Amino acid sequence: MAEILVALELSLTLQNKFDSRVKPTAGILSLARMIKWPFNTGLPGFKEYKLDQLRAATHGFSVENIVSEQGEKAPNVVYKGKLEDDGCLIAVKRFNISAWPNARQFLDEAKAVGQLRSQRLANLLGCCFEGNERLLVAEFMPHKTLSKHLFSWESQSLNWAMRLRVALYLAQALEYCSSKGQPLYHDLNPCRVFFDRKWNPRLSCFGLMKNSQEGKSFSMNLAFTPPEYTRTGTVTAESVIYSFGTILFYLLSGKRTPPIYASKLMSRYRIKSLMDSRLDGHFFDDGTKLVRIASKCLEDDPRWRPNVTSVVASLTPLQKQKDASSSVLMRISKEPTRATQISNLSPLGEACLRMDLTAIHNILENIGYSGYEGIDPDECPPWIRAPKDRGDAAFRIKDFTTAIKCYTSLIKAGFLVTSTTYVRRCLSYLMIKMTQEALEDAIEAHVKCPKRSLPLYLHAAALFSLGMDNDAHETLKHANSLDSNLISDKVPSKSC
Repeated sequence: MAEILVALELSLTLQNKFDSRVKPTAGILSLARMIKWPFNTGLPGFKEYKLDQLRAATHGFSVENIVSEQGEKAPNVVYKGKLEDDGCLIAVKRFNISAWPNARQFLDEAKAVGQLRSQRLANLLGCCFEGNERLLVAEFMPHKTLSKHLFSWESQSLNWAMRLRVALYLAQALEYCSSKGQPLYHDLNPCRVFFDRKWNPRLSCFGLMKNSQEGKSFSMNLAFTPPEYTRTGTVTAESVIYSFGTILFYLLSGKRTPPIYASKLMSRYRIKSLMDSRLDGHFFDDGTKLVRIASKCLEDDPRWRPNVTSVVASLTPLQKQKDASSSVLMRISKEPTRATQISNLSPLGEACLRMDLTAIHNILENIGYSGYEGIDPDECPPWIRAPKDRGDAAFRIKDFTTAIKCYTSLIKAGFLVTSTTYVRRCLSYLMIKMTQEALEDAIEAHVKCPKRSLPLYLHAAALFSLGMDNDAHETLKHANSLDSNLISDKVPSKSC
């Protein structure tokens, strides 16, 4: 039996997706839930970082790099950083100097959280504990927090289908953590829910550790905490469910109403009076069902609250537009009028606009880059020319994984680091759906040769892949304005 379960877990890991249609028999329901999670196998294991690495990544812990919702006033500040060795974007949480005096306890707790790997989490990559410094390093989530998207009336409101997805993904994250021996989450609130590069909601791993060794589990106003916490000062699994219920209430109402009043509102008012007015009534009958789930989570008596597994089971059938990507549900600038404003697009521009990667590949091949860009191939030693030629051959036959490896070896060695090399690796990344890496390569290609239109076209394609359509259209316009340079692209200059 154990061997079968290991094989099943490996199979599910390789699939790297969550199949909510699987319905295990009752006898193995809980076990199946434990191994059915969308593991992020592309991440490295937990590691210990050097302080110098993180100082360099955050530009010396610069104020400009602070991404904490409260800025410098946050009890433990979070910085955006970029690792110098691999260019990976990270979030670095820097604890107050007296928060964790015991380095061993800090490391042990960080390691426990660092073993978790799920696409429902902003995963913990590592930590640092040199001298008095205590730092956590996590995946960086580029599209801000649920708090920013839900409570800011200046931004486009979340539609009903996206709010239901946020609720389910967050519940799945909590269930996964619980199944891995981490059932407690400290200070669960909308600021702890982030949106990744594909606009999927993720739960921050930072809340799986307290803000200090002996500190409180809730940093916000006590009006927002579970009622039992004011009596005991400790977090339980039932407390986490209460906090989750407050987030459900926020998703329903779009307001920061303290949960102590939430249950009264839900019992006294009709559903339409409770719901966020920005939804314009587009919540169907599911609004009533979500109110019932939230009401159960917000029960004063912890014993009457549901467990996280039953919450997931209740939220799953409520989902709308299951096959739509989160960027589509977020309505990230799906504005066809933008496209009509770009006149006389080249074939490459048209291919980027409709995201036809095969057509882009064919055009790149027809352009006929040599890739040496002003360098005589005969002057290149064979040990440089060989990986370049292997990469080009792999790119030609659409073996994009091999092409990436060959071009990466050139870039790391510092040889033939040209605009062409980045352009081809960019498209290769797009082909295998590594969109963030593709975007970074497109930017590098443009830096290498800012007067060329081709890097900008690839930049636009990468932005379209990330669902950032507004930015993509603007970049496409810029590329179109430089399109006269496309002819000169066929005979690359030495400057690129």
